[in-house]
Amino acid sequence: MFNNIRINTQLAGAVTSAIEADSASLMALLTDSVFLSDNYKLTPRTIMSLCIPNTYEFFWNTSANGFLDRMAKEHNRFWTESRRQKAREASLTQLQVSTLASIIEEETQMDSEKPAMAGVYINRLNGGIPLQADPTLKFALGDFSVRRLLNIHKKIRSPYNTYLNTGLPPGPICIPSIASIDAVLNYEKHDYLFFCAKEDFSGYHNFARTLQQHNRNAQAWQNALNQRKIYR
Repeated sequence: MFNNIRINTQLAGAVTSAIEADSASLMALLTDSVFLSDNYKLTPRTIMSLCIPNTYEFFWNTSANGFLDRMAKEHNRFWTESRRQKAREASLTQLQVSTLASIIEEETQMDSEKPAMAGVYINRLNGGIPLQADPTLKFALGDFSVRRLLNIHKKIRSPYNTYLNTGLPPGPICIPSIASIDAVLNYEKHDYLFFCAKEDFSGYHNFARTLQQHNRNAQAWQNALNQRKIYR
């Protein structure tokens, strides 16, 4: 149900295809700042953090309110004391964990490298270094088909542009998987500050400690894109 959900309209469409509630009624709640604040202490920008991807059974006649209440119950069940303690140790709120996990979810499909990637972002957050996360630019652009981001994209004025703004964006850029959430909670402690997609298109990434190392990795990736004639 929650695969590739990035924006509220996608969530409403996916959910209401499985329950009686129509997408308009769910969208009305997902965009109602007062309702979300009063009931879940969330906003339209942060409501994605309420949804924990899993297999759920719903009665067909579940209402829009009923769906969100169920997600709140499952969210509270997921956030065990152990997970809450790990978030505190990382100096992150549950929302911040979900937001960072959503970036990692969009960065890689390789669960094995997610803790290392989380460690890079934690290092940058702790060092006051902009995250410079490309998936946040795609979210700001609203164009998820872009395969090659350009310098002009890094100038877009948006709170989701992590090249211009330090810290985390105002909310998740997708519904992150449990693997991505747990990767943040169990992030690798290392001294890497950069990563870049490997030039072999394997889906894995090269990690670097210095900008010089990263620039070499980035150039190899750019060359690989050029060879395949991927220009956007």
